[in-house]
Amino acid sequence: MAAPLPGLSLDDFRRRLEAASPVPVSPEALQALYAHYQELRRWSPSLSLVGPAAAEDVVERHYAESLEGVPLIPPSARTLVDLGSGAGFPGLVLAAALPRLEVTLVEPRERRWAFLQAAARRAALPCRCLDARVDSPLPPGLPERIDVVTVRALKLPPDVLQALGERLPEGGRILVWAGEADPELLPGLAHGRVRPIAGSRHRRIVELVPAGAAR
Repeated sequence: MAAPLPGLSLDDFRRRLEAASPVPVSPEALQALYAHYQELRRWSPSLSLVGPAAAEDVVERHYAESLEGVPLIPPSARTLVDLGSGAGFPGLVLAAALPRLEVTLVEPRERRWAFLQAAARRAALPCRCLDARVDSPLPPGLPERIDVVTVRALKLPPDVLQALGERLPEGGRILVWAGEADPELLPGLAHGRVRPIAGSRHRRIVELVPAGAAR
C-alpha cells in the first residue's frame, strides 16, 4: 500500500536535501529535483512509487542516496543508462545533478514509464525514457557506448551484467546500489571501488569495471 508523501515546501526540501546530500546541489538541480518531488507526490498514491517505510524520509532515503553516486562518476562520462528506473532513483536525480550527461531511463512497467516521462518533463530534464525489459541480448534502443550504468533496487543476472560490460569504454563503470552481498560476475568484469552510503550500516554502492581496470 502506498503512503502519502509529506507536503514539503521548496525551502523544507532544500534544507533536508542539503543536510543529507554527500555533494553540493546547485540551484538549478534543486529546482529540478523539487519539481520531480511534486510529480512524485501526485502519482505516488495510485502507483506505489515509494514504500510506506520510506515515505517520511524520502528526501534522505531516495534523493540523497541517489546523489551518493555522483563521486563515482568520472568527469569524462557523457552517457548514463539507469536500469529499472521506477520512480527515478537514481537516474533522474543524477540527470539533475550532472546536466552534462545524456541519461536514458529504462523501465519495463508501462505506468512507471509514463510517470518517468511526466516527471522528466516537469523537471525540464532531457532524459530519454525507454519502455523495455533488460535481458540478454540487450533490448534495442540502448546506446552502443555507455559510460555509466546505474542499478538500484534491481538484481541483474550475470549474463546481463556481462552484456552491459561489453558496451563500457575504457574508464566506464556499472554502479550497483547493493546490500552486503557483492553482485555476481562473469569474465570481463571486476569489482572496483565500494562506497558506503551515509547513515546506513549495510547499504553501499559497488562499482563494477572492465577486468583489468579495477583500482
